[in-house]
Amino acid sequence: MVREKVTVSTRTLQWKCVESRVDNKRLCYGRFILSPLIKGQADTIGIAMRRALLGEIEGTCITRAKSEKIPHEYSTIVGIQESVHEILMNLKEIVLRSNLYGTCGAFICARGPGYVTAQDIISPPSVEIVDNTQHIARLTEPIDLCIGLQIERNRGYRYSIKRPNNFQDGSYPIDAVFMPVRNANHSIHSYGNGNERQEILFLEIWTNGSLTPKEALHEASRNLIDLFIPFLHAEEETLHLEYNRHKGTLPPLTFHDRLAKLRKNKKEIELKYIFIDQLELPPRIYNCLKRCNLHTLLDLLNKSQKDLMKIEDFA
Repeated sequence: MVREKVTVSTRTLQWKCVESRVDNKRLCYGRFILSPLIKGQADTIGIAMRRALLGEIEGTCITRAKSEKIPHEYSTIVGIQESVHEILMNLKEIVLRSNLYGTCGAFICARGPGYVTAQDIISPPSVEIVDNTQHIARLTEPIDLCIGLQIERNRGYRYSIKRPNNFQDGSYPIDAVFMPVRNANHSIHSYGNGNERQEILFLEIWTNGSLTPKEALHEASRNLIDLFIPFLHAEEETLHLEYNRHKGTLPPLTFHDRLAKLRKNKKEIELKYIFIDQLELPPRIYNCLKRCNLHTLLDLLNKSQKDLMKIEDFA
């Protein structure tokens, strides 16, 4: 456990991690403060941050399992202690970390007798298992257990809709809990007198181990910035649309046209806070930029068109 003495500045707004601990591989805790805030600001920030922490951060989990030897979800298999349903519930609890974009495949191949754990999952290099000891099944006889898995990166919670045709090929959807933040709370401490009263915001974050609380706080903050950026340019875009209302429909800008326009206005916006996710780029171009660690407009505009054309599959 790491604890730090809390010191409050009366001049500049600053944040600090005042407590951090790892209870186990699948439970991390962090406590943060932000101060000094004017009365009312702490509640505004705390509510927004809690919602962003719980709903706006992407996570990775197993969303489907497939095995041709399983007749239906509630069946049992000779030589396996758990029912099929229990195995699916155990797969749902597996905690993964990844930099995926979309979905990928993985599989389990194990032979009994013995225990099948998360360590037996064979996955791509882009997917990391947080806790290899997580239990999946116990094989009581010398039989083979082979299960195909679908791994997906997304956000929030997705309830799996059970349809009869899902099971005809031995494929079973799994309820997906993508949220890496298990819980988040905020509290407020007020100090001072009269009109000079100020506030300290305390944020408590519990994660499943795929992210540290500090990483979750950074990700949630970035996502909140993304959500508010359109309002900063709303007036400019409204005037532009009003001016062009009677000029007919213009052909859509190409990627390089957009890039040239952004270079022209480089000094007018905070480019490092605008991410390429907001540009609605074609998937091929988006994936090329991500592979080259170009995440923000600032990264992108620091590259010349010649440099960009050297990127594989970008042209």
